[in-house]
Amino acid sequence: MTLLVENPAGLDHVTPAGHPERIERLEEITEVLSVPEFDALDRIEAPMADEATLLLGHPQLYVDAVRRQIPEAGQTALDPDTWASPGSWEAALKGVGGCIAAVDAVLDGRANNAFVATRPPGHHAEKTRAMGFCLFSTIAIAARHALEVRGLSRVAVVDFDVHHGNGTQDVLWDEPRALFVSSHQMPLYPGSGAASERGATDNVMNVPLAPGTGGAEMRAAYEARVFPRLRAWEPELILISAGFDAHVDDPLANLTWTEEDFAWVTRGLCDIADELCGGRVVSTLEGGYDLPALAASVAVHVTELKERGA
Repeated sequence: MTLLVENPAGLDHVTPAGHPERIERLEEITEVLSVPEFDALDRIEAPMADEATLLLGHPQLYVDAVRRQIPEAGQTALDPDTWASPGSWEAALKGVGGCIAAVDAVLDGRANNAFVATRPPGHHAEKTRAMGFCLFSTIAIAARHALEVRGLSRVAVVDFDVHHGNGTQDVLWDEPRALFVSSHQMPLYPGSGAASERGATDNVMNVPLAPGTGGAEMRAAYEARVFPRLRAWEPELILISAGFDAHVDDPLANLTWTEEDFAWVTRGLCDIADELCGGRVVSTLEGGYDLPALAASVAVHVTELKERGA
């Protein structure tokens, strides 16, 4: 069974007109996953994370600072790219709570794998800094929940968003039980993600890709570097930061992947999960800003998860 965690509160996270990380992203995903092909998904609404859960990724002072900046009306800039509206606190906490609920469902055997359809995204939020449209480091918090609360000994986070997952890297840098792997365009925002950035215990692997890199080069990099590293790590759970902005039609970057490339990398990660950890995969939405490309890419990603979860 594949679990779909939905976050309707994400529709109340309002960004300024023209902002690429907008409500319509979640609306498109909800629509594409509402067709009969996806009727077999087990659907739940994301629960609200408690603040203690946020402390798995952030200090209390940062959590308090974000909460204070949530406006009573309109929008407030947390940094030049990252905005908050009155509904942003609930949207972000339900995103974290949804990812935690997905991890728990998969570890408890109530689902084989899961996809969390949520916004705002999380992989740019550092321990003490909101940035890149992100308030909290959602997937890093979920990884630390799997380790600290659920007692796993080794997890892996794979981020194929076109932008480097600097926030996830920051939170997990000193976590020897978590492997973080990011493939991303370089140079590109946020400017981090060089191959030389390897974590405090060699637990970080960055795979920079030049502008214009297409699916063939991406597949070669994953087969030569990413998949062998995952197999060597032997994780008990694989988490995916599923950003779809490496798509050729995306306006914010310059890679040239297609939907089939996202299907391919999803299949590869599921193959490794089948080999190493009973197929246990939890994926959460990150970027993707061309609406038709985002919807089509999410559809193939969830289709691959669904076929494994059947």
